[in-house]
Amino acid sequence: MTQHVLVIGGGQNAEHEISLETAAGITGALRSRGFEVSGITIGRDGLWRHGKRPLGTSAAASLAAALPLLEQADVVFPAVHGPLGEDGTLAALCALAQRPVVGSGPRAGAVGMDKWVTKLVAEAIGIRVAPGRLVRATDKEDIEFETEVVVKPVSAGSSYGVTLARDAVQLDEAVRMASRYDDQILIEHVVHGREIDVAVLREADGSRWAAPPLEIHSSGLFDTATKYDGTARFTVPADLGGTDRAAITQAALAMFDALGCSGVARVDFFLTDDGPVLNEVNTMPGMTAESQVPRMFAAAGVPYGELVARLVGAATVPGWPASDGCEVG
Repeated sequence: MTQHVLVIGGGQNAEHEISLETAAGITGALRSRGFEVSGITIGRDGLWRHGKRPLGTSAAASLAAALPLLEQADVVFPAVHGPLGEDGTLAALCALAQRPVVGSGPRAGAVGMDKWVTKLVAEAIGIRVAPGRLVRATDKEDIEFETEVVVKPVSAGSSYGVTLARDAVQLDEAVRMASRYDDQILIEHVVHGREIDVAVLREADGSRWAAPPLEIHSSGLFDTATKYDGTARFTVPADLGGTDRAAITQAALAMFDALGCSGVARVDFFLTDDGPVLNEVNTMPGMTAESQVPRMFAAAGVPYGELVARLVGAATVPGWPASDGCEVG
């Protein structure tokens, strides 16, 4: 019997357009593999839409109208990056509705979205992170400049609001920029090293494995503009020695396990002379055919269509053990 997958894209954050591209890519790949696919878009205004038609005149009404579409789907594929999506919000909705969902559950999504909490988890399991501090936007007059730093919103993706500051004036502006996306701001010392990403996949049988690492080549900070203007170059597999590859892969698997991730996650590192330093974890990374995660799995012999099909095959109801009959398939 053909599985019906409901793909949810859009979202109420800065990554709305990027999410639409991810949703379109996933939809096309699943249809090419024989799945029945329908789609919902969450507008920037919070209205849920089926096609171009709003499902209600308010966010609450449109969500209520969307619930029957969730019920009719065999699997929900949330392709919403960033807050109110990747942060576990949609996974929690599916858990309450008892619908199988692709990807990580509410806890892993929420922790992975919070860069500060992710750093605490990494340190607790022995993975190095950049020295940093957490501040609120309202504290900016009390922030002292110490050294070259990177300023980030705690919960935002695609490097929105991420700025390099080399002096006190730049720091003040960087904090203002980050505060557009979150009222909690992370200030980190700059880490000098190669930028290496690792994608980890949990299969339907519960096993998980890492694809060949990818290296990002950019002339400066890998910010939002560099990510999407075509100037960044990627090498996959990254040119790593056996020791470095083993260390960075083991660190990625350890973070995936510590956060309790499912589906796929991208774990980003700086590779220094002293080993890997965690940058961040993405539990709903970009998933167009040209995105970093599909590139890594393609290098492992898993083409894009097969990757998204495996993600659907591994979907479960968050929080429900498989023995309760909540498996998909």
